[in-house]
Amino acid sequence: MIDKLQFFITLAGEQHFGRAAEECGVTQPTLSAAIRQLENELGVMLVNRGSRYQGLTPEGQRVLEWARRIVGDARTMKEEMRAARSGLSGHVRIAAIPTALSLIPKITAPFQEKHPDVTFSIQSATSLQILGQLENLETDIGITYLENEPLGRMVAVPLIEERYHLVVARTAAEAKLPSIAWREASTLPLCLLTSDMQNRRIINRHMGEAGVTIAPRLESNSMIVLFTHVLTGKWASIMPLEAARSFGFADDVAVIPLMEPEASHSVGVVALERDPNTPLVSALINAARNVR
Repeated sequence: MIDKLQFFITLAGEQHFGRAAEECGVTQPTLSAAIRQLENELGVMLVNRGSRYQGLTPEGQRVLEWARRIVGDARTMKEEMRAARSGLSGHVRIAAIPTALSLIPKITAPFQEKHPDVTFSIQSATSLQILGQLENLETDIGITYLENEPLGRMVAVPLIEERYHLVVARTAAEAKLPSIAWREASTLPLCLLTSDMQNRRIINRHMGEAGVTIAPRLESNSMIVLFTHVLTGKWASIMPLEAARSFGFADDVAVIPLMEPEASHSVGVVALERDPNTPLVSALINAARNVR
């Protein structure tokens, strides 16, 4: 039953039988058969089917809530027994917004030193993707904005207040400015994160508050791409101060505070609210509370 529920959760997340089967490491007929067996056991249709996946039935939506709870509880039980038997070990999946990737070692480095049998996988994702992955049990910990979009049923631990700065090459004319207004920054050739990123939506909002709209010359979902273009001296970017200082380019770029408005946004660790949570997730949440 647990395996079938996990297949169902993955199908609901991927919304495609083929991709869900690939994610689960099984063939599509195996996954389809497992979903059919689950429907037979429960006595309800869970998935609207035609020639392809067409969404969950109302009963399927309700079963999805139960499936997440049951699979999550089963994982918690297994991890708790493993921790009782041999100490904290296992694998942690972390998803972070691009501007917060540099914060992760502040958590993982001391944690791994204390718990050497724990391994990590880390991926960059949008804030909405992170919340969806947490809900679908596809990731364990997220690092994202805490205040701009509804978090729902999450435990949240603040890490930093992002303060936005204009980032230019040291050779740029703006490099020696003590500060710059958002309206003024809008006239520069900007390279920014893509519009599906919450960071970009925040920048757009502050530009709107300054009475301007922006049309970036370049967009990317990679911070490295933005930095390498800034270093040419032909582009400028807008980034949180922590990110601008943490990607190894500090000596080659200048960061200028953005004013009018002066804005900051809370970024922190989020995890699905469960009682109890898995030992690994609980320990990482506690570790995040100790980050300085």
